[in-house]
Amino acid sequence: RVNLSNGELENYLYHAETPLIENQWGIREPESGNVIDPAEIDIVIVPLVCFDESGHRVGYGKGFYDKLLSRCRPDCHKVGLSFFPPVLEIADTAVHDVRLDACITPERTFSFV
Repeated sequence: RVNLSNGELENYLYHAETPLIENQWGIREPESGNVIDPAEIDIVIVPLVCFDESGHRVGYGKGFYDKLLSRCRPDCHKVGLSFFPPVLEIADTAVHDVRLDACITPERTFSFV
């Protein structure tokens, strides 16, 4: 869930019984539970606005996923989900932007490793 005080995502172990609450963006998040260290995560499914042929992505502008992905193990799989194919290049990438390993679209899966 989003922690607005530090601008980071907190990761909770999720079960079907986990109570969810709606955040300010209308996204349902765990109300409470067991927090999971990012170093324990094997795969992160990343929402995005668009991605390019090199695996860079544009998110929703808050940097939550870049912060999370930078705290995950190097072998953690970073997989984007997109309704659209990649653009050729996203020109305004920054050093702190974390590239995807793959991106799944309705037509195809793109691999960047």
